[in-house]
Amino acid sequence: MEVDGAVVIEKVAGKSAVSRCFSKYPIKFIIPRKVGPSKTDAIWIYTLNYGGGIVSGDSISCELTVKDGCTAALTTQSSTKVYKSRGEERSEQLLEARIGSDALLAVLPDPVTCFATARYAQKQVFRVDSGSSLVLVDWFTSGRHGRGEIWEFNLFKSTNQIFLEDGHPLFFDTVLLEQGSTNSIIERMHGYQVIAMVVILGPRVKKVQDEVRENVKKMMSDQLYSPFTSTRGAQVNKNSDHLYAKPRIIASSSVFGPKGIGTVVRIAAMETETVYRFLQQQLASMEPLLGVPPYK
Repeated sequence: MEVDGAVVIEKVAGKSAVSRCFSKYPIKFIIPRKVGPSKTDAIWIYTLNYGGGIVSGDSISCELTVKDGCTAALTTQSSTKVYKSRGEERSEQLLEARIGSDALLAVLPDPVTCFATARYAQKQVFRVDSGSSLVLVDWFTSGRHGRGEIWEFNLFKSTNQIFLEDGHPLFFDTVLLEQGSTNSIIERMHGYQVIAMVVILGPRVKKVQDEVRENVKKMMSDQLYSPFTSTRGAQVNKNSDHLYAKPRIIASSSVFGPKGIGTVVRIAAMETETVYRFLQQQLASMEPLLGVPPYK
């Protein structure tokens, strides 16, 4: 299949290096010479879309290979903006990544922001070797608040799949939001403006997995027992003196895979900045691996 972009990272003189980088309209890869301390062995790849966003009919496919022992981070320069659709046309993005043994890939984008009437679908497929490590952040926002566009897009679909080296499926996940005839997306979101998922997999980020699970457990336990918050969502209970407010952020974590080798965290929040702060705090211990803390 013809692709619009491809990057290969392999060891050269004992350091992670880009051995191939190709991209064409409507995307571009930017690979800075240095991110963080020179002693850090990590390659950062920034993606951008010409014109600042994706338009109806765009179909973008990319391949990324991180060979044995290498470290790479894939990120964006800003939120991925999806412009309004024409008729039933939709925008599509596909990423296929292979991660070698003892290699680490961190996918750390800014959120997807779909404009009113937009139709957008993305799919990310990861093929991992024994000892591979992966950190994946996948998140999207409700739209352009400044223009009053809140959950006004027509379709958003995000699919993430992780396969083991023998082709055995390890993790499958799909989020689908589509305007319905009986109730709208905004009605189903119950006031939340951001949906996010974080996948943490593999031995090189085992410490991060353990920390995140404990932090999420403590955060939600503190909220559950606070007299000023309640997941029931009523702002004021007229029959009591207590004030009940919907939590600004809700998070849960669970393990997956043989012997719990992976962790998935799911998040819903009122504001984008809340999720940025969450990601900064929970992924801060990746700084020694990547050279800089994610979402700094």
